[in-house]
Amino acid sequence: MSQTYLILLVGPTAVGKTEIAIQLAERINGEIVSADSRLFYRGMDIGTAKPTRAEQARVPHHLIDIADPDEILSLAVFQKMAAEVIADIHVRGKLPLLVGGTGQYVRAVTEGWKPPEVEPDKRLRSELEKWARDKGQGWLHERLKSLDPDAAQKIDARNVRRTIRALEVILTTGRKFSEQRGQGESPYHLIAIGLTRPRPELYAHIDARIEAMFEGGLLDEVKGLLAKGYSSDLPTMSAIGYRECMRVIEGQMSIEQAKVEMRRATRIFVRRQSNWFKESDPNIHWFHADEKNMIDNILTFIRQAIPE
Repeated sequence: MSQTYLILLVGPTAVGKTEIAIQLAERINGEIVSADSRLFYRGMDIGTAKPTRAEQARVPHHLIDIADPDEILSLAVFQKMAAEVIADIHVRGKLPLLVGGTGQYVRAVTEGWKPPEVEPDKRLRSELEKWARDKGQGWLHERLKSLDPDAAQKIDARNVRRTIRALEVILTTGRKFSEQRGQGESPYHLIAIGLTRPRPELYAHIDARIEAMFEGGLLDEVKGLLAKGYSSDLPTMSAIGYRECMRVIEGQMSIEQAKVEMRRATRIFVRRQSNWFKESDPNIHWFHADEKNMIDNILTFIRQAIPE
């Protein structure tokens, strides 16, 4: 392999990427590189549907459990780590398989993004965090929307950390955040594969996953994180599943209400994911996650793209 081939596997949450990625990696002598920002954090396993130890033992997985919940892994740091891991896999004669549902992390790697080089401003960031506490995260996101509608559209209003970072860059440089994401040349020969399911089918999988999370101990996982001293105010603890469980623990909602809210929030998340990876994208070859002989069909597609 003289070129740096990179197989990309994308698709919405709960579509089945984990098992399919493992099966593909087993068949092509590959290793999996996670581009799902939720999987970075240690101790956050059930609520993120992290691959189990048994699944991770089947093929090597990278960039999972690389930070504690109170650490912030920036896009630039992830981009550098991913490039190093992919290069190492390639040097060892294996195929890297980038798997994820976090659009900006995938695009940053595959399209050679150059994130804005603006050093964190602690005073400004502290003031923005105070605004978020006093006025609410919705107000802060509306402020971003008024300054940079394109950036606001890409950033979930509940993602306070990303909203603050975008505002920090805008207020520091005087330029829109969305205009500062330089794009370099991709260093990879990309083979992009998408997994899809009809929405009703996907939503049924999501609902089943949420039920399995609670049966598997999601509430205890969140209690354990709080017991270790991780604050409920951490950005990581605002992820879907964790914020709802904290409200259950605080007596603000019942478990059934938490499930309803998780289903609603996950459906919104799926729609946001689809903005990053569209089935109309000619650069992505889409497969239905339940189609007959799907793994063999994907393998045929990969082998046709990589000359012997």
